[in-house]
Amino acid sequence: DSGESLGVCDSSTPAASTIATEGGSNEDSTNSTSTSRDTNQKEGENEKTVNYVTAKAVREQLVQNTACHLQRTFGSDPEDPSATVLKESWELKAQRIKEASPWGHLPGWQLAAVIVKVGDDLRQEQLAYQLLSYLKEIWANHSIALWLRPLKIVVTSPDSGLIEVVKDTVSLHQIRRHARLSLRDYIIREHGHPNSEGFLSAQRNFVESCAAYSLVGYLLQVKDRHNGNILIDKEGHVVHIDYGFILSASPGRNLGFESSPFKLTAEQVEVMGGVDGDMFNYFKWLIVQGLLTARKHRDEIFDVGRSGALQQRFMLNSTDDQVALSVDHLISQSLNSLSTRLYDNYQYYVNGIH
Repeated sequence: DSGESLGVCDSSTPAASTIATEGGSNEDSTNSTSTSRDTNQKEGENEKTVNYVTAKAVREQLVQNTACHLQRTFGSDPEDPSATVLKESWELKAQRIKEASPWGHLPGWQLAAVIVKVGDDLRQEQLAYQLLSYLKEIWANHSIALWLRPLKIVVTSPDSGLIEVVKDTVSLHQIRRHARLSLRDYIIREHGHPNSEGFLSAQRNFVESCAAYSLVGYLLQVKDRHNGNILIDKEGHVVHIDYGFILSASPGRNLGFESSPFKLTAEQVEVMGGVDGDMFNYFKWLIVQGLLTARKHRDEIFDVGRSGALQQRFMLNSTDDQVALSVDHLISQSLNSLSTRLYDNYQYYVNGIH
């Protein structure tokens, strides 16, 4: 690294002016270059001034350009403020609010973000939190790379409570509405080209979390899976929120919406590299291993959620090979399910959820 710097993204500044030469500012280097050219012309010398840009400087410029683009792409939306998180990390937000707070100087000062819900029974959410926490612990203890992010719930009354906010995330609805990109193109823009280390890491995080939430969606029969209830964090993990409809409950008075085992769209599979890709096979393998591992701890899970249908979905009478075949069938049923597409269209036309 030789210490060159690249200019901050500015739509009014020509791109060529953002590159600085070795050993000084843009202005100094421009003057130096001009002087060298004049000298060469007058004295007839063959030497030429060469400007060098390091790989580090290029990476920094790409990061700055991406940040500037995000600033322009994601605006404030009172109905779904999740997109604005990508413009300001939680650490920066906490620091900014702390500096403005009259109590920020106190040693125990902390910032917490919660959703206040009124008029909803959050006991289903609390049940989901307990079940997801059990599954997360079980898979971690068996070194199964399934990633979950259970949301903490505080029930304050039969129809009110507090829900933890997932930091540094944006909803798929916001990505489609504001960025107007496919999920794969969005991840490429955030993490780099498909062969880069950043993209491959985000893709792996996406697959491991998508597999975990797909299995949770199947076991708990999680409904209301529109794109406003599915988030993606800055590392590429998928995070599902809103567990008001699980087990036997579903929106629309059980009219048959979302009849597939879980939500799996062509857009999600595209991020994995397609149905013939290694990451899609990894996705299927994770679901199989996650289900087989969860079966070993079924008694702990059944103590929390007592349901005959839940027990059936664990396939307790099936061999390991039969479970693998059943998982293949579940994935085939879920991929591009007509009921999933109809429900997404319904949410778009009725509630404006992209």
